[in-house]
Amino acid sequence: MSDIELTAEAFAQLKKENSKLKLEANLRRSLSTQLEKQKKIADEAKQEAQEKTAELEVLSSKLSRYLSPQIYEQIFSGNQDANVTSQRKKLTVFFSDIVGFTDITEHLESEELTSLINFYLTEMSTIALKYGGTIDKYIGDAILIFFGDPESKGYAEDAASCLKMAIEMQQKMQELTNFWGKTFSLKSALSIRIGINTGFCTVGNFGSENRLDYTVIGSPVNLASRLESSAQPNKIIVSEETYLLVRDLFALEEVGEIKLKGISRPVKYYEVISEQTEEAERLIIDTSHLKIELNQTSFGKEDLLNLENVYLKMKHIMNEAENSTDK
Repeated sequence: MSDIELTAEAFAQLKKENSKLKLEANLRRSLSTQLEKQKKIADEAKQEAQEKTAELEVLSSKLSRYLSPQIYEQIFSGNQDANVTSQRKKLTVFFSDIVGFTDITEHLESEELTSLINFYLTEMSTIALKYGGTIDKYIGDAILIFFGDPESKGYAEDAASCLKMAIEMQQKMQELTNFWGKTFSLKSALSIRIGINTGFCTVGNFGSENRLDYTVIGSPVNLASRLESSAQPNKIIVSEETYLLVRDLFALEEVGEIKLKGISRPVKYYEVISEQTEEAERLIIDTSHLKIELNQTSFGKEDLLNLENVYLKMKHIMNEAENSTDK
């Protein structure tokens, strides 16, 4: 092969390699451009997703204020479906309202009334959530709360939590005695009455396919409402069903039987005096010459014998002192 032919062949080979390098360079540029486009699309999608997430969080936060925290958690965790379904459960149901609220509405401007009711409901709701109550609804100044759904600690514990909540609510109202007059120019302090009952209710989603309400219905709910209407201001009354669950934990006084509207039988009910704390269970006698402290719940026969012995010794000492004085 001549030199010319070799040169031509080398030139052709070089041209081929050059074309290959150009093709690879073009492919790299094209791939780089595509990667940049894909990265930009991914970044935009990420930004949009973050914005949507932020919007959903804001919306979720807003929706949470329309639902009891327990129900909100059940729905957004996927444990509760948005279907028209319900179930039967033994619940402790609480009703309360403000005594004489209708008269109050006639003396306050709408703005003042709104501030008053919102403040009151906030204070009461804070206490309800503290004890794990499911806030069903506000009906004007009235509040419906139940214990035992969606989570239950047991019938007795649910009822006890409800009574503890009710007692703290009444205590809070006592603390606010002077607040109502100073803030809203009310002539007398607000007072509330409370009714509590325990029984098997139907609880769940009620309504239509387009609008649901998670609530509780049944005769135990009606009885709790009737008891509340019959309660005296600043008082808490409970049904016998609730009393039997908590009688060892609270000081309750039997009031008697009452015939309630819509209830066929007379209802025995009790007034809640206080929680049976350790302090309430102690009997203390403290004078300048005598101090006795007894724990009534743990006081036994041996303690009684010891107390009798002390009494007999003291009586003997006093008799000897009297005889000595007579001589």
